Amino acid sequence: MDEPLALYRRYRPETFGEVIGQEHVTDPLRAALRNGRVHHAYLFSGPRGCGKTTSARILARALNCEQGPTDEPCGTCDSCVALARSGAGSVDVIEMDAASNGGVDATRDLREKAMFAPVNSRYKIYIIDEAHMVTAAGFNALLKVVEEPPPHIKFIFATTEPDKVIGTIRSRTHHYPFKLIPPRVMSEYVAELCGREAVQIEPAAVPLVVRAGAGSARDTLSVLDQLIGGSDAGQVTYDRASRLLGFTPDYLLDEIVDAFAAGDGSGVFGAVDKVIESGQDPRRFTEDLLRRLRDLVIISAVPEAATSGLLDLPDDQAERLAAQAARFGSAQVSRAADLVATGLGELKGSAAPRLLLELICARVLLPGSDDSERGVLARLDRLEKRMSMAPAGTAPSVSPCAAADCSR
Repeated sequence: MDEPLALYRRYRPETFGEVIGQEHVTDPLRAALRNGRVHHAYLFSGPRGCGKTTSARILARALNCEQGPTDEPCGTCDSCVALARSGAGSVDVIEMDAASNGGVDATRDLREKAMFAPVNSRYKIYIIDEAHMVTAAGFNALLKVVEEPPPHIKFIFATTEPDKVIGTIRSRTHHYPFKLIPPRVMSEYVAELCGREAVQIEPAAVPLVVRAGAGSARDTLSVLDQLIGGSDAGQVTYDRASRLLGFTPDYLLDEIVDAFAAGDGSGVFGAVDKVIESGQDPRRFTEDLLRRLRDLVIISAVPEAATSGLLDLPDDQAERLAAQAARFGSAQVSRAADLVATGLGELKGSAAPRLLLELICARVLLPGSDDSERGVLARLDRLEKRMSMAPAGTAPSVSPCAAADCSR
């Protein structure tokens, strides 16, 4: 029995229409194919796993389709079948990894072989992956054939570092920069693939998968594949995803944020203790806390953020965060986010991460020790909330400490 392919291989796009989040690249390429304006050399650049090499293979398939060149390969001719994701490949579409073939000898060999006509296709197409690894001497050996290629030759360079491709080569290509895939697009894609795989995934787990993938389709599908492989009865739960991917569970973030909003030092340091006792990395916890505070800042400024698309949150979490933002106050939550962001930088390389995390929490809890404008605004926020919660016609008592805060 054959082993099942990894998700990112099983669902590798075979047409430009299947490539997600890169319409700024795929639409012009399809137009060039339709209009017969295909260039002889392309440079695809962008982060890893965002579709550069896949798009290069699709372009090769479109150029050598027996019905083409076409922006919609037929998928049934010998060339299309050979270049399908499960195909054997074509002798006329040569993929080179420049990391191991970037020297001058390898590129001279390529230059000599490029002069021969294709065996059974319209074009001989060279896909040079990791093109930034080609040496300067190697690029110079390629320069003449890239500048004035025979009519049967096409070059597609793919790289994560386009600035390392020498200018004389770069200037002779059409450069298409790929970008990270937006979270909303990726979330929809993850949900769609789970449906195809007959896997149930909890809505709260989808953002974790997308976040772990960091905008890379390949990395996101690898994470999803891992979660599906380790799930029972085809169900991916939020709890298992958060533990496996190392993210802080929502209940811990809720606990510490609610304690901050209430000025409850016991609750805050109790939550920190739970973080450490559960084996959470203090830096990862601080990153997750900063992300939560960022969401609260946005909700404070734009109450309809969750429904307008500014934040990609499940309905129950959106309601919970709206309540937290109301309890916190815009000035307090903004100040807390600033302090946590500053502390996150201090945590890097710290020999005592728990101690530093507790100091960050203490700074958030004690606006009276902060003489800056944000500290004053946080104290005013607290006083306004106390006044709003006092019974009608009753002035809230002000402790000497609070009075001293206001007089600072």
